[in-house]
Amino acid sequence: MKIFACVCILLCAVVTLSAADISGKWSGSITMTTAQGETNEGTAFVIFKQNGAEITGTAGGDENQQFPITKGKIEGNRITFEVQSDGPLYKVDLTLVGDHIKGEAIVVQEGQSTKAKVDVTRVK
Repeated sequence: MKIFACVCILLCAVVTLSAADISGKWSGSITMTTAQGETNEGTAFVIFKQNGAEITGTAGGDENQQFPITKGKIEGNRITFEVQSDGPLYKVDLTLVGDHIKGEAIVVQEGQSTKAKVDVTRVK
C-alpha cells in the first residue's frame, strides 16, 4: 500500500511539472561576462507562447525591441531556445522555478562566444 501511495504522489508531481505554462511576458536582466572578466549588464524582456512542449514568441532588451524565438522547447522545468538579434545569436538554457526563470545564454557574434546570466520574472 505504501508503494502504491508513493507511486501516486510521484505521478501527481510529474503531471504538475509537465502542466507548467510559461506563456506570457517575462522581464529581468542579462549579465554578460567577457573573456577578460568584464561584466556588462542589460535588460531582458521575453514574450513566451507555449503549445505543449513547443516554445515560440519573442525576446529582446525591452518590450519594443523583440526578435523571434526559434528552436524553443520546454522539458519539465528546463527551457531552451535561440534568438537571432540584429547582431549576436543567443543560445539560451534556462530553468523554471515558480514565477522565476534563470540560467545561461551563450552569446555568439563574429565567431566569438560570451557567456551571460539571464534572470527574469513573470510580468504581473
